[in-house]
Order: sequence, then C-alpha cells, then structure tokens
Amino acid sequence: MNEILSKAHVALGANLPHAEFSLEMTLSQAIATLSGPDVVIRSVSRFFSTPCFPSGAGPDYVNAAIELATSLSPTDLLDRLHAVEHEYGRARLQRWGMRTLDLDVLSYDDQVLPDLIVYRHWADLPPEQQIEVAPEQMILPHPRLQDRAFVLVPLADIAPKWRHPVSGRTVSDMLHALPADDIASVTPL
Repeated sequence: MNEILSKAHVALGANLPHAEFSLEMTLSQAIATLSGPDVVIRSVSRFFSTPCFPSGAGPDYVNAAIELATSLSPTDLLDRLHAVEHEYGRARLQRWGMRTLDLDVLSYDDQVLPDLIVYRHWADLPPEQQIEVAPEQMILPHPRLQDRAFVLVPLADIAPKWRHPVSGRTVSDMLHALPADDIASVTPL
C-alpha cells in the first residue's frame, strides 16, 4: 500500500561551526541526516550568506531551504528537526541567538496550525514582543516567513509559486514586497 505523503518546506541556517564542519557542510550533512524512509528531500535551494538576525547578534549566517515529502505529522516532523539540530550541537539557550544549526518548518501542505485565530495572533505580534515570547505550540505556516528575506530568498529558489494559505500570496509576491536592501543582503555562496 502506498503511503500518502505531505509536502513541507523547511528553512535551514547556521552561524556557528560544529566540530570540524564549515557552516555549508553542517547544512549539507543535516539535510542528509534528515533524509530517510519517512522524509524524502525533493528540492534543495542554493546556500546563501545572510546578515545575522537580529542585527549585531553574532556572525553572519548561511541559510537555505528544502522541500520535502513526508509521512510524519507536523509535530513529528518538528521533533525530527529538533533531534537533527541536537545532533549537530544546537543548544537552545536564547531566542534568536547564535546557533550551529537551525531548522524551522515553514509550511506543511496548506495547513494553518493550530487554527487561524492563533496563527494571526503570532503573525501580528509586534517585533519587540517577538523577541521576548515564543509560542508553546507549533504555528504554521511560520508566522514570520513573509517578513524575512533570509527565508524567502532561499524558498524562492525552490518554490517561488508556493502560495501562503492565509494571505494567498506566493513566495515571489512576498519576497518582492520586502525592502530591496533586505533582499540584496542575502547573497548566493
């Protein structure tokens, strides 16, 4: 019997080396580690150099995005991503801090989780509060993806026509709505 697979997009980033790996090697190895019978990597963006976010919080990042097909539920996929982060030395010490590996679920099919009201709360949260609080549950699509060139530029590499299930905008639309300086700061390696 064929298993029904869901499509997900995942953002990858790193700004601290892990062991003997360069940032690019860490991302490549993490993608390989993530791949398996229940996670099939369908597409991988180019790798991009991006300024640290928030500005001044540490060294620049290497960012990328992947599209995958999975039989895992959204929460099981997130658990798998956290396990891979841990394997590559990720310590969750501070929100938006430096990290050896960051893996974020951006989308999972066209699901809005846990519901539209909670999604909108987190998507509309003022920037000063975003730094201080984090949701206790998975929010999908990622509530900040439309605001971040370091996410949208790699995602546009692999899924420019993916349509946000709440706003209805494509990745290309969201990217072109950002300030030109933000987009220009994300450069291919």
